[in-house]
Amino acid sequence: MDIIKNCDMSKYTSFKTGGMADTLIIPQNLTELKEVLLELSKTESAFLVMGNGSNILVTDKGFAGTIVKIDSAFSQIAINDSELIADAGALMSTVANAAMEAGLSGFEFASGIPGSIGGAVFMNAGAYGSEMKDIVKYVNMVSKDGANEYKLSADEMKFSYRHSILQETGSIVTSVVLDLKKENPQEIRARMNDLMEQRNEKQPVSLPSAGSFFKRPSGNFAGKLIEDAGLKGLSIGGAKVSELHAGFIVNYNNATAADIIDLMHVIQHTVKDRFGVVLEPEVQIIGEI
Repeated sequence: MDIIKNCDMSKYTSFKTGGMADTLIIPQNLTELKEVLLELSKTESAFLVMGNGSNILVTDKGFAGTIVKIDSAFSQIAINDSELIADAGALMSTVANAAMEAGLSGFEFASGIPGSIGGAVFMNAGAYGSEMKDIVKYVNMVSKDGANEYKLSADEMKFSYRHSILQETGSIVTSVVLDLKKENPQEIRARMNDLMEQRNEKQPVSLPSAGSFFKRPSGNFAGKLIEDAGLKGLSIGGAKVSELHAGFIVNYNNATAADIIDLMHVIQHTVKDRFGVVLEPEVQIIGEI
């Protein structure tokens, strides 16, 4: 078990900025994870569990508590006929390649989503018209206090847009069972390559970001509203609305977390004033503002 005091969270998040956490704990197996959760649940100090940090922004003032990181120790992948079983820390790109090599289709949409599969299940991540709910069969998890292990079916996960029941219960994904379809690996690879080309052409993959910053508002698209409001390319400090895709806020020049949050507020206020639409962040902002 790795324990890091006064941990610089910019090293553990895709935005590459933000403040400190009092403690970062990285368990090396399920037993350690359960022990950590059990001990933390007995205290009154704040704690949270993170995956690969691709959808998190820690404020400059930092997080006064403990962050538990589900890391590469939880990254095993197994194939059972048309099922793929992945530990929560397995990266989406790694899972996609494993599925492709096994001749299993259905995961192509997620091949370019940054982050781990546990985080993707937690928020029902999606792209190109598909979401995790379309392929999840079961989710194995441990309760927030580390006391119980159990599994939920896709229906029991109560998936909806960027939401799962885990956001209410606080339970932590340990592994995921995906229900995929057998297909020629070359055809799967071709689709993955096509989606990757689209992503590289239309999204700012070369700059630190947290992917799409805002949830999709009903009947519209956040990026289109932001662009129509004339905000594409707008910058505050080192944070900028991407000129490639207005739905992304990028760290283009040593942005602080405050730069990103200030830019978020300008975008929200402007879009609300222009179109009457309230944009809700998809990124989790953690810590003292």
